[in-house]
Amino acid sequence: MFDFDALADAFSRQTVLCIGDLMLDEFVYGEVSRISPEAPAPIIAARRSETNIGGAGNVARNIAALGARCIFVGMIGEDEVGVKLAVTLAQEPGIESLLVHDSARPTTRKVRFVSEHFSTHMLRADWELAAPASGEIEQKLIDTILPQLAHADIVLLSDYAKGMLTARVIRNVIEAARNAGKRVVVDPKSANLAIYRGATLLTPNRKEFAEATRSRAGRESEIAVAAQDAMQLADCEAILVTQSEHGMTLVPRSGEAIHVPAYPVKVRDVSGAGDTVVAVLAVALAAGADWETALRCANAAAAVAVSKKGTATVTLAELRQKILPHAFLAAEEKIVLTPVDLDAHLEDWRRQGLRIGFTNGCFDILHPGHLKVLTAARAACDRLIVGLNSDTSVRRIKGEGRPVQHQSARAEVLAALEAVDLVVIFEEDTPMDLVRRIRPAVLAKGGDYTRERVVGHEVVDACGGEVLLVDLLPDSSTTSLVNRARGGRA
Repeated sequence: MFDFDALADAFSRQTVLCIGDLMLDEFVYGEVSRISPEAPAPIIAARRSETNIGGAGNVARNIAALGARCIFVGMIGEDEVGVKLAVTLAQEPGIESLLVHDSARPTTRKVRFVSEHFSTHMLRADWELAAPASGEIEQKLIDTILPQLAHADIVLLSDYAKGMLTARVIRNVIEAARNAGKRVVVDPKSANLAIYRGATLLTPNRKEFAEATRSRAGRESEIAVAAQDAMQLADCEAILVTQSEHGMTLVPRSGEAIHVPAYPVKVRDVSGAGDTVVAVLAVALAAGADWETALRCANAAAAVAVSKKGTATVTLAELRQKILPHAFLAAEEKIVLTPVDLDAHLEDWRRQGLRIGFTNGCFDILHPGHLKVLTAARAACDRLIVGLNSDTSVRRIKGEGRPVQHQSARAEVLAALEAVDLVVIFEEDTPMDLVRRIRPAVLAKGGDYTRERVVGHEVVDACGGEVLLVDLLPDSSTTSLVNRARGGRA
């Protein structure tokens, strides 16, 4: 196993020059329950929407999320979407954006309609012009990019075939980078891999690789043979073929092919996962990782990315948790002791666009009923906060003789659960103040409650959130367990 902490420490000292097609990603989430009377098409009842920097811009965001510095060069039209992207990029920490304007084309925009209940993409609408940039724009791009090579440790080309990375731009960038001794990582879109000639690493997915090499690309041995031929044509040092749930195969020009299986994760959205992979590869290689180490880092990052909704980034902490799951957090590190600590977590999660959930209770003796509620709550969000009644609060609610366990013991048991991301102890009888502070997107309680009896439901409703009622398990309660243990009747 490689020393991840030493490698991660080097990430912050790297600068990646990222070049590629910029776009705005929009996600409209809702529920589908009926078919339109006007046409045989489903109607989505929109609940919420999100916008993210997409395409190569998402690669840049992932680079910055890993702690590295990113110099980003992209292209936008002279329109409202372009202005929005420019403003949003300028606010992204760790990214220096240099945008070339092309008045002859719209800024690329993609809108995805997603069934939230089934995590299924129903429809995507694209606004774009995929024609190659004009000679004048090509020159502007080249003149913008080449002076930045001196400030970069590695170069990354993210090609979405939207017209920015023409053969001329690619050729000029790769030649200049090689002359400057800088490695070049390319996420290719063209089936003609020869246009990326001279790059260090190409990262096609299985479909793209099969089309480019005219091979089946089914087994690892077939990928290895086809990759060797492709590397001769493209004059590159290695090819990485991403294969979704089948993992990744890296074929270096010299040495044996390396295959890593995909992590077993619940896939929520694959949008932008390739962006995450190429970003991690570039940062890891710049930091001095060998092929196998960079591959394993990218594979772990992909697992984190696909477990999130929308176009997502992966932080260094999340990558470390996936690679070193048993060394990530002790239970006590999940217990929030001050409002300032809670606010810091909330700010960080909201900056990442994560969906925050909340539930609460005494959790005096943890039982399967508790686990069902916690697991269901965590499945509906990206981060789950559990509000825990303090000892004095439990005593007021349950009477003398309760709680059976001290609040610190109850908090540690909760924090040790994978479903729980934070535990917050509160002194009041109800968690209303906590709900107001957190403003969760999901508020979960057991099915013995009605929606109107759930404390904080009006706060969640006002924020456009969801109240989730989880069916209880029969004969599962702390009170009956305590009575039984004390010799009483359940």
